[in-house]
Amino acid sequence: MSKRHLTVRAQGGAAAVTDDVQRRLRVGAAAAAVCLLWAASAWTAGHLHADPALHTVALFLHLAALVVGLGAVLAIDYYGLLWLFGRRTLRQVVDFTTPLHVPVWGGLAGLVLSGVMLEPDLSSGLTQVKLGLVLLIALNGVYASTLHRRLTAYGDRRPPAPLLTRGAASALVSQAGWWGAVLIGFYNTRH
Repeated sequence: MSKRHLTVRAQGGAAAVTDDVQRRLRVGAAAAAVCLLWAASAWTAGHLHADPALHTVALFLHLAALVVGLGAVLAIDYYGLLWLFGRRTLRQVVDFTTPLHVPVWGGLAGLVLSGVMLEPDLSSGLTQVKLGLVLLIALNGVYASTLHRRLTAYGDRRPPAPLLTRGAASALVSQAGWWGAVLIGFYNTRH
């Protein structure tokens, strides 16, 4: 880990802040932004009433965003499995998956924005679980982005076991969150 220090002006003088502290602050800010946007979308969903035509458009956009977001997540995890089984180098996996972060986040944003217009029953326990899963997916995405940056630094060398364990746990959380939200959404449309 880098031990470089950056000087930051603070009240009362200069303070040294390590790269690690800056990284933690960025991750904390991203997590706080995710929570704020999630809360705003849940509040808006409880106060917005879409007419039938807008509801139909929102449903189509919701399904399209699901295809984009979950499809990209599946591709990322598939490439991770290829590396695990020795079919790809770590460098190949990182290079392939780097641009897929855009469709993952775009799909998730599309799901949230279109979901607001689908008038979810916020009093339903299953809907509350689904909203919790969406928040979990987004926060896990912030964490996965930091893991991705750390893995990039290893090139083709094997990363340490704890980092790989955290990567595997993040992938499992992601899959459980996405598929759990899909199953609840499917169930809610049928009942």
